[in-house]
Order: sequence, then C-alpha cells, then structure tokens
Amino acid sequence: MLKGFKDFVMKGNVVDLAVAVVMGAAFGAVVDSIVKGLLTPLIARLFNAKDLAGMTWEGFAYGSVIAAIINFVLVAAAIYFVIVVPMNHMIARRNAKLGIKEDEEEAAVDPQIALLTEIRDSLKNR
Repeated sequence: MLKGFKDFVMKGNVVDLAVAVVMGAAFGAVVDSIVKGLLTPLIARLFNAKDLAGMTWEGFAYGSVIAAIINFVLVAAAIYFVIVVPMNHMIARRNAKLGIKEDEEEAAVDPQIALLTEIRDSLKNR
C-alpha cells in the first residue's frame, strides 16, 4: 500500500502540480511587490503619470493591463528559472546515472500511447 502511495506521489504530474501551486503563491508575492514597488513606478514615470494603473485613454484603463502583463511575465520567468530548469537538470542527471535515455523514458512514461499504436498497427494489418 505504501509503495502504491509513493508511486502516485512521485509521478511527474502530481509533483509538478504541487510545485506550481506552492511556488506560484510564494513567488507571486515577491514578484508582485517588485512590480508594484519598482517597475510600475518606473514605467509610469516614462509616461509622466502618477501610477501605472491610473493611466487611461478615453476611458480605457490600459495601465492596469500593462501592469498585469508585466506581473505575469515576471512570475512565469521566476518559476521557470528557479524551479523548472533545476528540476529538468536533476531529472537528466538521474536518467544519466540510471542509464535511461530520453526516448526510453518517454516511452515508459505513457503506456497508453504504446497500446494505441499497437491497436492502430493491428487494424492496418487486417
């Protein structure tokens, strides 16, 4: 029973989801303060505005859209460079240590694809 639980938890999808939720919350707060405290005032200053969110043009609040886009890009970059790149490096080192090639790992990860390919080939041969 514990082996089954360990296999479930160690699946890539569960770990990826947990990392995304935790890191998204943690980095979201950090990046949000950087964007609100540093980047937003700098960009607003370029447009001679008091703050970025208050920038409007004929009723359209484009400043808040610009701020949201900057926030999204910075959060995505932080997660990619701090979590995804090191995790991919660790997986590659583990696979090299175990002698697993990337193609072998992909084939082993998804047995449904192998089954569907086998069914397709069987139907072709009829």
